[in-house]
Amino acid sequence: SALGGQQFHHPVRWSRGSGGALLGSKRKQKLLLIHQALTSDPVAVETLRGAAVSEGGLLTDEIRRKVWPKLLSVNVYNLPPKPGRTVRQNHKDYTQVQLDVNRSTHRFPQGMRAEQRRVLQEQLIDLILHILRAHPELHYYQGYHDIAVTLLLVAGERMGSALLEKLSTHHLRDFMDPTMDSTKHILNYLMPILQQESLRLHDFMLRYQSRSWVGTIFALSWLITWYGHVLTSFPHILRLYDFFLASHPLMPVYFAAVIVLHREAEVLACDCDMPSVHQLLSQIPQNLPYERLISWALQLFQRHPHAELAKQAALQGSQTAAQAGSFSAFQLATTQQRPDAVLRRQRQQDSAHAETAALLPTAGHSPLVKAAVWGISATLGAVALAVTQTALEWAPEFLLQLF
Repeated sequence: SALGGQQFHHPVRWSRGSGGALLGSKRKQKLLLIHQALTSDPVAVETLRGAAVSEGGLLTDEIRRKVWPKLLSVNVYNLPPKPGRTVRQNHKDYTQVQLDVNRSTHRFPQGMRAEQRRVLQEQLIDLILHILRAHPELHYYQGYHDIAVTLLLVAGERMGSALLEKLSTHHLRDFMDPTMDSTKHILNYLMPILQQESLRLHDFMLRYQSRSWVGTIFALSWLITWYGHVLTSFPHILRLYDFFLASHPLMPVYFAAVIVLHREAEVLACDCDMPSVHQLLSQIPQNLPYERLISWALQLFQRHPHAELAKQAALQGSQTAAQAGSFSAFQLATTQQRPDAVLRRQRQQDSAHAETAALLPTAGHSPLVKAAVWGISATLGAVALAVTQTALEWAPEFLLQLF
């Protein structure tokens, strides 16, 4: 395993990733760039963010299992245990989570055996309830399972649980309030972006809606599932997850804006009434030019900073400042991470120290016995060090593609 242990990733290897369009020298250059960023000390997280955002994203699921944890400051050598069935006991959300997961068969790969899918669905239920039980302040919403299943399919139970916990307490936090007030605030960012980019489109949409959030309800499922519920192509979903994991939490709103702007001609040709416009926009075409839209969303994010949009969207200044400050601190923390080779050695050293402590005799034993134990421990430590030094420090399978 590229991560040093089978427990760190899911044994199901069915996704080919979304980077197939990036061919030849560009692909090799990106692979080398990612490898260098992951092995530098500290990890070059800004380089990894650039790779996740740029054309083709992170290319394969194997690379995602290396990079996604770094983007979220997750130590893959200190993962939580697999969620157990005990999380289901007397949990208020168990019935709703089970219903949502049982209805999510379309989120699993076509051709997957039914029994294999059912095992993954049971894991998905436990994963979600584990996060909710660990964080009582978080409230389940329908659509949360769409994000959880993406992480489970790529990263497996243990890493998926750690990634979902970080997302739930940061990027998705506003969606997990007891009311939808924060979600409404986030939707309110959409119209000011459209107003800045196309006044004609903005005014047309205002004609079929009031200034309340109801007029932007078509984008609700886009944002709260990171588009996982509305797209049918898993590689396209993964491409967007690469993008969003490397970006500000409000980036899905900017991406919603570019989808509407991309379809401006269709919208303007529509009957100017709410049902017609809502029906048109709520159904996302599956053949969108994703790379071009991602570049466009990045441009909009630079042109229209979220702090300025907050004023136009009549959001509460304190809430917006808190969110921006929280994400800045989160980003700063990601820059202090050590590479996996160092984390792996630290874990091996910690394990060796724990074993040595367990071997040490209790007080009152002969000093000669203690010396013998220490000598054995030192010998074992030297052997472990020799093995570690002669092994490849970091040899993921994808690096072989460079040659």
